[in-house]
Amino acid sequence: MDPIIFATVALSLAVATVIDLRSQRIPNLLTIPTALAALAYHLLVQGPQGLWSSLAGLGLGLGLMLAPFLCRVMGGGDVKLMAAVGAWVGPQVVLVAFLLTSLAGGVYALAVLARRSNALRCVFARLGGALYATCATGEFNYQQAPEAAGLPRLCYGLAIALGTVAAMTRSVLSSGWLVG
Repeated sequence: MDPIIFATVALSLAVATVIDLRSQRIPNLLTIPTALAALAYHLLVQGPQGLWSSLAGLGLGLGLMLAPFLCRVMGGGDVKLMAAVGAWVGPQVVLVAFLLTSLAGGVYALAVLARRSNALRCVFARLGGALYATCATGEFNYQQAPEAAGLPRLCYGLAIALGTVAAMTRSVLSSGWLVG
């Protein structure tokens, strides 16, 4: 992992996290230039092959977050942020980042829900009902709670930042650029 990439992505994620925690949005003014800068950087440093790898990372980051977005459990800014991350780190690291982000997001969601025990009970009741319906009918049928149910909104930029920094750190430790 290139130290410039690590620093640039970490800085972009820090900014996105602060903005997300304050406004519950990740603006296009951050994600789109971040992605374009990644494409330009890889083209300039590695040539056409770097551009293709960057595009593959962007596409994979976008694709991995598209299903949650279409199910309305993820915001568009989160999707674009993971795509921008993918453009910087490439497909291999963005896949690990997505997996670690999912784990961080799950822990984050449980922590937020645990602070509101009624919300946690509601979620588990809905999951239990979905499991029962799935067993009875053979079809998965989870009904998302309406906004009026009072479930807290999550700032998923935080989970993306934690998962991505962990994935980049893993990449650094396995490549050894910190050593000698």
